[in-house]
Amino acid sequence: MQAQTELATKKIDSLKITLLESKGRDSIFTAKQNYKIGELYRKYILSDSAYLYFYKAEKIFRKYNYKFETAATLFGIAVCQTYDKDYTGSESTSIEALTLLESLSETNDVKKYKAYINNNLGIVFNELGLYEESIKYHKRALELKQDLEGNFERSIGLSENNIAFTYKNLQQYELALKGYQKILSNTKLINNYPDVHVLALGNYANTLYLSKNLKQLPGLYLKALNICDSVNDTYNSIIILQHLAEYYNDFNQKDSAKYYAYKAKGIAEAYNNDDLLKSLLLISEIETGELSNKYLKDYISLSDSLERSERLNRDKFARIRYETNKIEQQNIQIAKERMWLFIISVVIVLASFLLYLVIAQRNKNIELQFKQKQQEANEEIYNLMLSQNESVEEARDLEKKRISQELHDGVLGRLFGTRLSLDSLNMSNSEEAIKTREQYIDELKIIEDDIRKVSHELNTDFVSGSGFSDIIKTLIETQTLAYNLDYELTHDDDISWDFVGNKMKIHIYRIIQETLHNIYKHAKASVVEISFKLKNNVICLTIKDNGSGFDINRAKSGIGLKNMNSRIKELNGTINITSKKNMGTQVVIEAPILQT
Repeated sequence: MQAQTELATKKIDSLKITLLESKGRDSIFTAKQNYKIGELYRKYILSDSAYLYFYKAEKIFRKYNYKFETAATLFGIAVCQTYDKDYTGSESTSIEALTLLESLSETNDVKKYKAYINNNLGIVFNELGLYEESIKYHKRALELKQDLEGNFERSIGLSENNIAFTYKNLQQYELALKGYQKILSNTKLINNYPDVHVLALGNYANTLYLSKNLKQLPGLYLKALNICDSVNDTYNSIIILQHLAEYYNDFNQKDSAKYYAYKAKGIAEAYNNDDLLKSLLLISEIETGELSNKYLKDYISLSDSLERSERLNRDKFARIRYETNKIEQQNIQIAKERMWLFIISVVIVLASFLLYLVIAQRNKNIELQFKQKQQEANEEIYNLMLSQNESVEEARDLEKKRISQELHDGVLGRLFGTRLSLDSLNMSNSEEAIKTREQYIDELKIIEDDIRKVSHELNTDFVSGSGFSDIIKTLIETQTLAYNLDYELTHDDDISWDFVGNKMKIHIYRIIQETLHNIYKHAKASVVEISFKLKNNVICLTIKDNGSGFDINRAKSGIGLKNMNSRIKELNGTINITSKKNMGTQVVIEAPILQT
């Protein structure tokens, strides 16, 4: 027994290590490991430790609807409850396990656990004194075992012993003796399984003793005791030793009675259970005087201790259930909190995304509105330039008409008169005529000069700096007057604005307008210099003021400067701003000429 306990402890330690290493792995694997540990505790060590591991396994199996595994685990729990005399709890757990198995297909494993559970119910009802119920469940267990595939010879022998044992408690000694005789006549069984042989032989001898059939006693007791000694079965020898003590005490053979009673007590002390309790009571009945009282007090003390221990174990089981359920509820609560946290996070992310879309759409709308206004302003400037060009064309037409009238009424009239005068002198060769012709010839020279002058006027642009140059000049004059600024405008005559695209003209117009506005608003300047130059088909516009200047690295980029940069970008140009405090600011813009 000691060797089995040590082996079981090693297996349990190994399983616990595996369980620890597998933390976070498959839940069913964890449940199976807990079940294995529970089984080892149940069979060899402590029922309360077994209960803890069974309960952990059962929770997982039940969660994943593993009905067979759940029923097998419930059986383990029920047996633990029987060990600790929680018979009502064991009955309830066993019935629940049977109910689960009834819903499954009738496999060999299902029938096996049905048999085991019925056997446990038979033991429970026997302990409760409900012997008829006990026999019913033991017989049902026996029928199931006899129908199983595989070697269940020992298990069948134990069920037959349980039935006979219950008949003995029911005082139906003939049925009990008949059952034991059947077991003892099974040579194969008693040879292969000495523990079953001892149980049956010891119970058979005790049944004979209770039925007052003493012919084979104490021989059968001693035979059973010898078998225990031969197989080193110390635990089963306790009951046989107690029976021998009872037998000798009845015949007033006190020395023999005391010998076997004290020997039973000595072995039972290693287990400190009901067998020790029974040994103490037996000794108190055999002994006399103070010694009898001493063992009776020891019996009462141990009885109270065992009762408290049993109650504590039952409470411990309830506490394990409560604490496990509490942990499970906490885990459920944590899972709920995590779920809500996830939902809130998703909602926040979605809300943030929607807010971003709204803001982005609003900014896009603002940008579109700005572009629309910019387009309207560009159209306004373009219409202004067209209007200016129309005014110039009208002036040209008027000037042409004036020159035409001048030629027709002045020069042509004078030519006609001179021609007639020359015609009248052609017939005369007098000195006066010759002199007069010379005068007319001089007049023709004068008329020639007049015609040359008119021709020159026609070939010269009558409006100096007309077209876009005039529009820019008008803009500068208007804004500098409004802003109380003096200006100096320098224009490169090599720039032919007629070959420059309207888009570029509009952007240049707007850039000058915005720059003058910024000078007025921020620079506190008194003079502004504006110049246009042409370099390698690139227009260079420079705007310089004598204002307060600013720190370019620390200045914020306002919407005006952003608009200027946007316009320069559309022209594929560059902008360079230099400024120093109290030394003014210079803006240089370079843009390649875009053809109309």
